[in-house]
Amino acid sequence: MAENTFNAGPTGPSSSGQEKPSNNKNGIIYGVLIAALLGTWGYMFYSRSQTSQQLNQQELTIDTITTARDELYSQFQATNARIDELISQNTRMDSLVKTKDKEIQDMKARISSILGNKNATQAELAEARRLIEQYKSNIESYTATIERLEGEKIVLTGERDVARKERDSVQTLKEDLDKKIDLGSVLHASNIKLTPLRLKGSKEIETSKAKKADMMRVTFDLDENRIAPTGDKEIYVAITAPDGTPLAVEALGSGKFTLEDGTEKLYTVKQTIAYTQGEKAAVKMDWKQNSDFKVGDYNVEIYHDGFKIGQGKVTLRKGGLF
Repeated sequence: MAENTFNAGPTGPSSSGQEKPSNNKNGIIYGVLIAALLGTWGYMFYSRSQTSQQLNQQELTIDTITTARDELYSQFQATNARIDELISQNTRMDSLVKTKDKEIQDMKARISSILGNKNATQAELAEARRLIEQYKSNIESYTATIERLEGEKIVLTGERDVARKERDSVQTLKEDLDKKIDLGSVLHASNIKLTPLRLKGSKEIETSKAKKADMMRVTFDLDENRIAPTGDKEIYVAITAPDGTPLAVEALGSGKFTLEDGTEKLYTVKQTIAYTQGEKAAVKMDWKQNSDFKVGDYNVEIYHDGFKIGQGKVTLRKGGLF
């Protein structure tokens, strides 16, 4: 029975002595955990700080790029407006631009592509800036060329005006000379006679009596002319009655012709004369009317090329014996 007795005494003190190391171990664990937690918080704080700085830097970069893009876009628009203005004001500018149209269009397309990209890089913006400067330089070159051409145009215009004045002067001299030649080629009539004739059978008898006259005969000479070329010449004879009316009957071959001043005049009779340069030609024209001739003065005028080249007069008296 003694072997089964419970030995509680020694057990109590021995158990209490073993719990102290366990408490120290827990404290160490807690310390490590706290340190780890503090470290995590510190890392998170540092990481957040770095991220914030990166974000701020990115935002600053984006703002810088956006501002640069907007500035370049404004320059691009201004340059486009300038070239449009030059083209509208000067057709030579349009011609110059057209000669390099492919190069300019490619340049404008590349600039528009870069500036239209919101995510354009700084390198791309730098390329756009370079292209815009080249674009502006081209316009300045075109403008200088236009100014040079305009200067040449002024000189050429002055030379042209001088040449025109000289040409006009020569033309005036030529016209004056042509006019003198034309005037010089107009024939002249001399020995003009207007003869009233009485017809008796086959005989023609001169008369001064109106009642006896059956027709009027105009005779004259076309004088020598060394300017008038050889050829047919249209000669017009206009006879005016004592009352001032022209002797002109269309059915008898009368009509109208144009004077050198552009006006028209009735003629009594006309005849085409075969004229030889430098020679005299004798001309005869007859006028016979259906009614009696009136008493008074009859005037005769002879025309060539619209100019009056001679005139004469005859007086018919009233009644009496032949």
